[in-house]
Amino acid sequence: MHTIEPTTTDGAPLTGWRKSSYSGGDQGECLEVARGYATVPVRDSKVVDGPALMFSPQGWTRFVTAVKHGELSA
Repeated sequence: MHTIEPTTTDGAPLTGWRKSSYSGGDQGECLEVARGYATVPVRDSKVVDGPALMFSPQGWTRFVTAVKHGELSA
């Protein structure tokens, strides 16, 4: 298992959000990711003025890979 230590920031001033293609659709399980930043901002699509987790590009890649391989428990 990979160790991922994202930081949290105020996501309100960030722009360029798009919904993740792996989000749960209409069940309210949606993540949004913003492009164009040195780190990868990720937020809950239901809380657009809330915080964003900031992943390093490598950390985000490891996180997505872990999700795809079912390495994270609910």
